Amino acid sequence: MEMLGISDLDDSVHEKLRLRAERHGRSLEAEIRSILTAAVDGYVPDTDLFTALADRFTQLGGVELDLPAAVRAPGRAGC
Repeated sequence: MEMLGISDLDDSVHEKLRLRAERHGRSLEAEIRSILTAAVDGYVPDTDLFTALADRFTQLGGVELDLPAAVRAPGRAGC
């Protein structure tokens, strides 16, 4: 069964969606849109990009960077 680009949807799931849509007075497509909208409404990623990248590099064993002495110096102007 394929609907809205969803392939291999089990017939029993399709029937449950159809009944749910009927209960709510909506088309099957409108019901699916409503379910998907509710599922992602207010979604906020668990981490920011920097944290996600740092975690990923840690999982891969980290990375060593050769930084110029000016970058490593404590109390560097402008920091």
